[in-house]
Amino acid sequence: MMSRIRREQEAKTALITSIARSQQALASILEQIAEVASCSDVTARKLAENIRVLSSYQGVMCETLTGITLNRVQQGRPVKPFIQEHCRIFRP
Repeated sequence: MMSRIRREQEAKTALITSIARSQQALASILEQIAEVASCSDVTARKLAENIRVLSSYQGVMCETLTGITLNRVQQGRPVKPFIQEHCRIFRP
């Protein structure tokens, strides 16, 4: 009888293998999008959005599987750093 830890490791290995295959498929799709983009902007945008969603889903699966949180890219304008008044260094 297989131990629980062994079954968990095999399940994780199967998920990682599946994600790797999916990444290869996405790379192939991206190559095809490059060809389609010259013919139809709407189709290319739709495909690109679908790939973005799939990639996001795969990222969440990887984070869940490994326990490692990947940094998210945040877009926008950075704000001026906030420093409390009593923490400032005053220079003459």
